[in-house]
Amino acid sequence: MNAQPAEQLQARHITLHFGGVAALSDVSLNVRQGEILAIIGPNGAGKTSLLNCISGLYRPQSGELIFFKDGHAHNLLRLRPHHIARLGIARAFQNIELFRHMTVLENIMLGRHVHMRGNVLTCGLYWWRQQEEEIRHRRRVEEIIDFLEIENIRHKPVGTLAYGLQKRVEVARALALDPEILLLDEPMAGMNVEEKEDMARFILDINQEWDVTVVLIEHDMGVVMDLSDRVVVLDFGRVIAEGRPDEIRHNPLVVQAYLGDEALMEHLA
Repeated sequence: MNAQPAEQLQARHITLHFGGVAALSDVSLNVRQGEILAIIGPNGAGKTSLLNCISGLYRPQSGELIFFKDGHAHNLLRLRPHHIARLGIARAFQNIELFRHMTVLENIMLGRHVHMRGNVLTCGLYWWRQQEEEIRHRRRVEEIIDFLEIENIRHKPVGTLAYGLQKRVEVARALALDPEILLLDEPMAGMNVEEKEDMARFILDINQEWDVTVVLIEHDMGVVMDLSDRVVVLDFGRVIAEGRPDEIRHNPLVVQAYLGDEALMEHLA
């Protein structure tokens, strides 16, 4: 029997309130190293709020978020977003957060900022070291550009690109952080069938070839069932189910949560 992968991230009893509204209520889950974990649920279930807590954008009122790395346990709730990114957790957003006037290459290079050591003093005194560092980071960015097959648009302003390509650049910038865990918030929203197929292929390659754990929010149940190793279901800020895709498909609580959404019910039937 194969050993179960080690836990890489634990969410323990996360509770997040906005005024009198509970976005997350006592949410606990774990992310296993090397897996693709899908987080699904109806609109307003708390999925994006959970990713915002993991990436440091939101600070929950209670609970713990523990990231295991190199034998150490890091409580993410004590860290700022850039420290979390430096540890190895990267995020691609549901709404594209790129600099539209900058080129694809420039946007992806910005993702390398957490790995850059130079400052104004070292740039002035040791410009050759800064130049070597720049070349090294540029080489890594070019690898990502080739991997995501966006070589022919590297010098185009992001604002001139089709929506599907902008989403791909968003993922590329997250990959530029060299993450151990990649958080993807609806990476296929607004895409046509061909663009979705491309993105699904890239997600699988990121996971399998680059050995990056993926936590995925996605409304397309066909994609979720095809890509995911495990699925966690949220409803009204609570975990109502967790398991393999085939287990989730037939879970009565999940079916009840999605009742009335014919497109989603089709994939759960």
